Amino acid sequence: MRYNPAMATSRATRGNFFEDFETGQLLRHAIPRTVTEGDVSLYIALTGDRRPMHCSAEVARSLGYARERVHDLLVFHMVFGKTVGDVSLNAVANLGYADLRFGRPVYPGDTLRAESEVLGRRETSSGTSGIVWVRTTGLNQRDEVVLSYARWVMVQKRGSAPTGAKDSPPLPAEVPASELHFHPELEPQMLSEVAWAFGGRARWDDYVVGERIDHHGGMTIEESDHMTATRLYQNTALVHFDQHAMAGSRFGRRLMYGGHVISVAYAAAMNGFENGLGMLAWNGGQHVSPTFAGDTLYAWTEITDKQPLTNNDSVGALRCRLVAAKNVDPVKEGVQRRIKDAEGKDAYDPRVVLDLDFWLAMPRKLASDE
Repeated sequence: MRYNPAMATSRATRGNFFEDFETGQLLRHAIPRTVTEGDVSLYIALTGDRRPMHCSAEVARSLGYARERVHDLLVFHMVFGKTVGDVSLNAVANLGYADLRFGRPVYPGDTLRAESEVLGRRETSSGTSGIVWVRTTGLNQRDEVVLSYARWVMVQKRGSAPTGAKDSPPLPAEVPASELHFHPELEPQMLSEVAWAFGGRARWDDYVVGERIDHHGGMTIEESDHMTATRLYQNTALVHFDQHAMAGSRFGRRLMYGGHVISVAYAAAMNGFENGLGMLAWNGGQHVSPTFAGDTLYAWTEITDKQPLTNNDSVGALRCRLVAAKNVDPVKEGVQRRIKDAEGKDAYDPRVVLDLDFWLAMPRKLASDE
C-alpha cells in the first residue's frame, strides 16, 4: 500500500516542543518501572562500577540495609528516562543540573515513577529553540521521594514565531552541608567489620581540601555501550537514537547521553575513593562539550570542601568536583579544568566534557584506625 500523507492520523506523539511548555505546568510521566536484579547487573557491565554496596547483598546488610542498594546513578538514569518523552524528546542538548538530592534508598523490586514541574523558559537568540527548566521528583511505590533535582535543557521550537518567553528561574548554587543526611542506623562497628570489602585505606579525615586525585586509566565508549545504556534507562531522546535525523545536525551524528558520561567518570573515581558510601547530593553539573561513540574518557576529582554530617558522626561529607575529559590523558598531558583562551579569558579546556560538583559520603576514622 502506497503511503498517503492525507490518510495519516495524529495518534503518535512527536513530544513537546518549546512552545508547548508553560511555567508552573505539572507533568506526570508515564511508564513506571520496577527495577530488577538484571538492571543492576547490566548497569555494572556497562559502566564497570565496582562499589560493594551495589554488588554485594552481604556488605549492604552488614551496613544496615535490607539488601544491595540500586546504584545512585542507576536510580537517577531511570527517573531521568521517565521524563524524556515529555521534557526532552526534542532536545538539542541537556545543559545542566542543580540541587539534586538523593532520598530513600532503592532496592531491586522497587517501582519508580516520576513527575516534573516546569520552573521557567527562555527563548534562545537563534529563534529556533529555547531553554526549559524543570524540577523532577522520583518516587517509589510508597510515594516516598527517592530523588529530586532541577535541570535545564535546550528544546527545539515547532515554528518560527517568537514566543517572548523569558522567565528563567533562580536556582540554588549548592546543597548546604547542614541539609545532608546519611543512613542514621550506620554505626562505627558496622564499618569496621566490612572495611576489607571496600579495598581502600583513606577515610574522610585523610582527604585535604584543595587536593586533586587523578583516577588513572581511561575507558573508550563504544556505540553498543552507549545505545544499550540509553535503552536500559528508556531514554528515547532522538538526539541519541536517530542517526538519520542527526546526520543533518551540526555534529552530523548522534550525541552520547550525558548521563552515561557521568556514570563512566564516577566508576573511574572508585580508584581514589574506594571507601565512598554513596552520593548524597549534587550541587550542580554541566555537560561542557559533547561526547561521541569512540571517545575515550578520563577523569579526576578536586576536593573543594569537607564537612561533618549532623545526623551521623561515623560519616563525613566530601565536596567533590568530578571532571571528565575526552581523548587526552590528564596525568600524562597535564589537562586542567579551566584555562585561558586565545583572548585571555577564563574558559573550560576544550577537551573537558563534564564538570560535576557533588557531595560524597565517606566514613570517618575509627579509634581502631589510630
